[in-house]
Amino acid sequence: MTHTTPTAFEHPVRVYWEDTDAGGIVFYANYLKFFERARTEWLRALGVEQHALRQATGGMFVVSETSIKYHRPAQLDDLLRVTARLAEDGRASLVIAQQAWCGDTLLCEGTIRIGWVDAATLKPARIPSSVLERLT
Repeated sequence: MTHTTPTAFEHPVRVYWEDTDAGGIVFYANYLKFFERARTEWLRALGVEQHALRQATGGMFVVSETSIKYHRPAQLDDLLRVTARLAEDGRASLVIAQQAWCGDTLLCEGTIRIGWVDAATLKPARIPSSVLERLT
């Protein structure tokens, strides 16, 4: 199912030395870390705290697929605005659309598919309805 709500959660991320490469720009893989932080804070803002969720349900989200397009580089000390919004929801996985902005400049965008698994076996399972209700 496609989710049509256009509003996105926003999370600020400051670029530190550890985020940059030898050229002084953000190392490409670090955008995945920035996206992870924004997704985690988005879930937390919706009342879905991942550690408590795992303890209560025995399940957890795992990343199963990513697709990223890079437009412009971020640099040391930039303050980024990283967004997350639900693009697709299903019974066992979600697709989260994410972007990283510096001011009005889109730096990077992509989609992350997260699947629900049984934490003990890592086998796919259905996302608890209580979680889906909060996200959709």
